[in-house]
Amino acid sequence: MQVAALIANLSSVKRATYKKSRAQASFKRTPCAVACVLDLLGDKWTLLVVRDLLWLDKHHYNEFLQTGENIPTNILADRLKRLEGAGIITKEAYQQNPVRYAYRLTPKGTALQPILKEIVTWGLRHLPYACMREDVLRRLRIEGAGKAVQKL
Repeated sequence: MQVAALIANLSSVKRATYKKSRAQASFKRTPCAVACVLDLLGDKWTLLVVRDLLWLDKHHYNEFLQTGENIPTNILADRLKRLEGAGIITKEAYQQNPVRYAYRLTPKGTALQPILKEIVTWGLRHLPYACMREDVLRRLRIEGAGKAVQKL
């Protein structure tokens, strides 16, 4: 009987912990790892900001706006705030009046590089219109198969 009570108690603790962690993470879907990552990074803008930080040497708000992706300013501000809140980037003031920030990837953000590299590789292989900057392809040691461009 004690074993059954212990199992029941563990089950209720597990459910409470699951509910608490779900509430803290504010899941939009299940706690599946793929769903959780997509909730954070799965829109059409967030990984482009990470790409710019990783490979295109962009660190300032205006630089992100000038990449040619045409990200709306309100969405860029939101994505930077979301990435900072998730611990993927940090911001540091480089000017005081008005306050302007430089953004940098944290180790957690830099850990996204192999994922982005695989996305680039997949895109070059399977999307006939996909390309990537030549210097990025060289740095990542990806064969561009004639899909390298000088500037993105």
